[in-house]
Amino acid sequence: MKDLLEDAKAELYESEPDGFTARRQELAEHARDAGEPAVAKQIAALRKPTRSAWVVNRLVRSDPEVRSRLDALGADLRAAADGGRIRELTTARARLVDELTKTALAGLPAPAAALREEVTATLDAAIADPDVAGRLGTLARAEQYAGFGPVSFTAAPPAPAPAKPAKDPAAAAAEREARRQEKINSAERDLAQADRTLQAALAAEHDLEDTVRALETDLAAARQRLAEARRTSYRAESRQQRATRELDRLRE
Repeated sequence: MKDLLEDAKAELYESEPDGFTARRQELAEHARDAGEPAVAKQIAALRKPTRSAWVVNRLVRSDPEVRSRLDALGADLRAAADGGRIRELTTARARLVDELTKTALAGLPAPAAALREEVTATLDAAIADPDVAGRLGTLARAEQYAGFGPVSFTAAPPAPAPAKPAKDPAAAAAEREARRQEKINSAERDLAQADRTLQAALAAEHDLEDTVRALETDLAAARQRLAEARRTSYRAESRQQRATRELDRLRE
């Protein structure tokens, strides 16, 4: 019964990940009770998403146009052949990913930079790789396009031509432009990734600084309590010694 499986996916991948495991078990048991053991097995095998994957899944399931916009831009980028068009689409990709990332994170209390980076990388990967795009809505983890696979955002190099006494100047210029544009696109992607990595590192640094300050405050308070405890212990020991001497004196 396909509806049971699809309904389970919709509920599990739209809801907060914290309750995923318990609810998955309930839905699997419901499928078994309905006489669908195969569906129950499929539901039980669904993987719990990370928080960043859940954010993207929720975005895609809440707005059907998100998937079509990502697919359309990815198709345009794969079909682009000249440098000007590639630059135009690269700019459009950055705008779309930024827009969708903000939408996906809207409503979350103070999302961490690392979460924002993973959501951005996943949306980038969905544009670049049709396989990732096909998993949107049921992602179990964040995705990242590594630059390998069926997609290229740069114009393909010209096919080898038969040897000629001299290469046509226009063709040679076009080939040089294509190579230069390929390097520019690669550098732009590297820069975007480096920027995301930097932002995540800075956020982690700030979080650790806050943690260190909190620990230093706790340590100072603990040292103060230790000093007071030592003074109390010293006074109690002095009273105990005086009481012992007084008792010995009375017994004599």
